[in-house]
Amino acid sequence: MARPILRGLTAAALAAALLTPTAAHAAPSAGLRGTVTGTATLPDIPLGEFSNALLPGSVADDRGVDLGGIGSDLYPAGRPGEFWTVTDRGPNGQIKVDGADRRTFPVPGFDPAIVKVRVHGKRLDVVKAIPILTAHGKPVTGLSNQPGRDEVPYDYNASTKLELNPNGLDTEGIVPAHDGTFWLVDEYSPSLVHVSAKGRVLARYVPKGLALTGADYPVVEALPSIFLARKGNRGFEGLTVLPGGDLVIALQSPLSNPSKAVGNASRTTRLLRFSPRLHKVTAEYAYRFDAVSVVDPSATDTSDLKISALAAIGPETLLVQERTDNAFRLNRVVLNRRSNILGTRWDATATTPSLEALPDPAAAGVPVLSKRLAIDFNKVPGAPKKVEGIAVLNPWTVAVINDNDFGMTDGPGAFDANGRLIDSGAQTTLITVRLSGPLH
Repeated sequence: MARPILRGLTAAALAAALLTPTAAHAAPSAGLRGTVTGTATLPDIPLGEFSNALLPGSVADDRGVDLGGIGSDLYPAGRPGEFWTVTDRGPNGQIKVDGADRRTFPVPGFDPAIVKVRVHGKRLDVVKAIPILTAHGKPVTGLSNQPGRDEVPYDYNASTKLELNPNGLDTEGIVPAHDGTFWLVDEYSPSLVHVSAKGRVLARYVPKGLALTGADYPVVEALPSIFLARKGNRGFEGLTVLPGGDLVIALQSPLSNPSKAVGNASRTTRLLRFSPRLHKVTAEYAYRFDAVSVVDPSATDTSDLKISALAAIGPETLLVQERTDNAFRLNRVVLNRRSNILGTRWDATATTPSLEALPDPAAAGVPVLSKRLAIDFNKVPGAPKKVEGIAVLNPWTVAVINDNDFGMTDGPGAFDANGRLIDSGAQTTLITVRLSGPLH
């Protein structure tokens, strides 16, 4: 396992190392090459055993599901081989009933958790877990929040409705703060969530006009209202922190603005910049996906494009992941003031055509972020599928982790006649990749 960011190396020094130009190692237009130098897999841990150790009695029946979903993000934890990860909302699937998809929650008592893991040879060990709790110490759960906006939750076979929970979080990205707290992003609202070192939600920042009521923690309407148009199950996924302390958040897919059809056909999504010091959004950026066939040569549906991970590699420079479930690439992106669209007409739902509807936003005068291919993981043998977390360990090394969906599949065949999971066989896998040249 390669060493994480060297001990004693400051953020500024890391940024300088990452940005120092080296003519002999300049990244070509085809991107850097990568070689897998380490692979670690999470062993089978019964989900009930994991959950009840954190919150006794929270899971009565895990239906044979093992701990998974921790690959929703990845962040170096400081010590060599250790990383912070976060689960998503828990095991879930879809079953079609009378022509309509129903969202299932086979283990409704599951509570999302922040999980520290350590690479030990070929095994990925859980060394710490922190359940995410309300202000009064109750589990937030991963259940949907609002009627009419979020998917109605059902039990494992989609026969019985479950209750909505305004506290529920579908957590994805994670960034540990210097004071021991954590920043997370969530797909439901979508929202940015500040969590204490013990897992209690300190604040949930949501789009203006969401009107989420009944939550047992502070809900702050601080994000642009245009984000209310997020596509279902495609809210915020990527999260990173710049050396200066600002957070950058990625919307997984283009907004359904002004319609679902427009969003599905669009290749333009958005990033937000948030100041933890000011508690507000300070910038918004338009980000343009490559054609789906470029990201994944086997794909043809534009709506398969997603961003699930970000990583800062300089004061204003990011790695931005573009992916489908089967392939992904990392692009180098530089943020700049000229690209800020916050508060412009592109933030207004009345704007016609919308940003998402523009076939070529740059040609229409939108300051789209420029990008350059850093690494094409389609050309890295041994890379797992459905990667949702990336971490920069040093200028020549990155780590990535996949989301195995708790071994779940969609459809009525996900469980046997006794209600026990028929596991997909997908495992949570973290790989370390040595690059042919430095990131800069």
